[in-house]
Amino acid sequence: MSLNNGYQQYKEQSVMTMTSGEMLLLLYDELIKRLTRATLALEKEDYSLFSASVSRSREIVLYLKNTLNSEYGISRELRQMYDFFLYELSRVEASRNPQIIEEMKPLIKELRDAFEEAGKQAQ
Repeated sequence: MSLNNGYQQYKEQSVMTMTSGEMLLLLYDELIKRLTRATLALEKEDYSLFSASVSRSREIVLYLKNTLNSEYGISRELRQMYDFFLYELSRVEASRNPQIIEEMKPLIKELRDAFEEAGKQAQ
């Protein structure tokens, strides 16, 4: 077994044993990371990395939207927020305007932090 294969198995096992709250925070962290990567790619004029980063960001937001539990009242507001993020990602992709990304990131971070705090209070 190679070191790479062992690391991949470790990552898969880590994900499989995460709580839903931990997974949610991981998704938000990954979304922020991909948006940051998209901004850096624009600075370097690496448009294929930019497109891949925006595409992955869209996939994460769609996953978050599609896994909302409609039993909770907040789900409606979150769905609207995710729709807004998807709209903004379309604008980013069409215009390659990094300012849109910079405006989105604090909103995403705020949501992430709210979920983290809710998770701490739930324990």
